[in-house]
Amino acid sequence: MKVKDVLLEQKKELILRLQSQYIPRSVEIKNPDSNLIKIIIGPRRAGKSFFVMRYLLDTVPFGYVNFDDEQLTDLEKIPDILTAINDIYAGSRTILMDEIQNISGWELLVNRLARQGYNLFITGSNAHLLSKELATHLTGRHSVTTIFPFSFQEFLQMKNKDLTEAEYRESLEEYSLTGGFPEPLLAFIDKKDYLIRLFDAIIYKDIIRRYNIGYPQGLGDLAHYLCSTISNEYSVHSLTKISGCKSDKTVKKYLDYLEQTFLFFSVPRFSFKFKEQVSSHKKIYCIDNGFITAKGFSSSRNSGRLLENIVAVSLKKDELSGLINFYYWKNAQQEEIDFVVRVYHKIIALVQVCTKMDDTNTKEREVRALLKGAHDLKCSNLVMLTMYEEGEQQEEWFGYSGVIRYIPLWKWLLLPAHEKLGYSLSS
Repeated sequence: MKVKDVLLEQKKELILRLQSQYIPRSVEIKNPDSNLIKIIIGPRRAGKSFFVMRYLLDTVPFGYVNFDDEQLTDLEKIPDILTAINDIYAGSRTILMDEIQNISGWELLVNRLARQGYNLFITGSNAHLLSKELATHLTGRHSVTTIFPFSFQEFLQMKNKDLTEAEYRESLEEYSLTGGFPEPLLAFIDKKDYLIRLFDAIIYKDIIRRYNIGYPQGLGDLAHYLCSTISNEYSVHSLTKISGCKSDKTVKKYLDYLEQTFLFFSVPRFSFKFKEQVSSHKKIYCIDNGFITAKGFSSSRNSGRLLENIVAVSLKKDELSGLINFYYWKNAQQEEIDFVVRVYHKIIALVQVCTKMDDTNTKEREVRALLKGAHDLKCSNLVMLTMYEEGEQQEEWFGYSGVIRYIPLWKWLLLPAHEKLGYSLSS
């Protein structure tokens, strides 16, 4: 098929997509009116291109090309693609380019178009675009906006009604199982089947094929295992044994690929000593709860971990926006705090997720860890995320004391970032 015919087919698909239901996102494109190259990054099918399309639809005419089509990934076809865009979209100087990472040498094309005065919006499903490639080739002439699957707040917009507190909790439990990928939620298709196919497609298209993986089963086994151990600590060496891969080096490379494609992310253990922080075990989290439950995670026995994963994803968004850094903490007695939040060199909040406050032993363990962590880390802003409890309470444990804010998780997820953490992020 000729390049122009491919782009005409894509235009028809674009028109159809713009007629479908749209849930407004809680993020904004950074520097939309500047001459910077606008990069929109995030997992496949999280709604990146639809988000940009809806923005551009209300602002300027734009051309569109989707490089997820294998017929367009040959760099030699670029002149034909640009000619076709000019013909089909009447010489528009604004172009949306989808999944740009599929073209080898994409950064040369982008730089060239930027020099020619085009207003470029580019989506990508590979986090590598955020770091080395952007820093090396675009040298600061870009802004980055991150789009994840629906947040809990965006998920609630689909219900389009006022909710009671009980309904908010029920919605949170539903969200913890379904996750936030827009298409299966809005189109009412089989969620589990969709998410399994999407997960496997990311593994194959964005990792196995892109990096020419020689032992794909090891990669697949590793990804499946990680889905079943969300919020657990891991060591590269233990993952090597479990996945059957040849070496720790291979597993480390696979983990990097899985994080680049936004399937998983790691949270380091906090330490004031950098060497100790780097050498310690990390914790693994998944970008969306739907992947976890679709790949066989037992939700009935692990609802607490599913809710903890939601909190981790919320903090990850803030981290990618440059607002915070976050970690977990564990002392020599193996007492643990789920999340340590830092702004620059200051620890601003300690966050614990505890959904079983009616279990006395569980509550005591979580409170004890918070109080000891507050002492060791010199942080008095203590947050306990619960299902029901709310308010502030002075807690004590054998010489350790502090005021803990108890916040229902559904309510915490709806707060602005600074209110979640009880700290002005502009300080």
